[in-house]
Amino acid sequence: MFKAKVNVTLRPSILDPKGKAAHHALQNLGLTNIEGVRIGKFIEIDVQASNEEEARGIVESACSKLLANEVMEDFEIQFES
Repeated sequence: MFKAKVNVTLRPSILDPKGKAAHHALQNLGLTNIEGVRIGKFIEIDVQASNEEEARGIVESACSKLLANEVMEDFEIQFES
């Protein structure tokens, strides 16, 4: 069993209205040293596979098919040791 941790983020060229709203709210709370905020998704996936390479392929497929919109988002996969 492998545990994958996936971070999905908007590509830098895509506007992030949630991040912009959070940044504005933080500024209003007096946190003026914060220069910018981007909001993404964090996903944990338990994968049954014989090795990490196979598990990575399964997780990449899940991200490409459902979990990330590859037109607007990038994803990074890490496996827990």
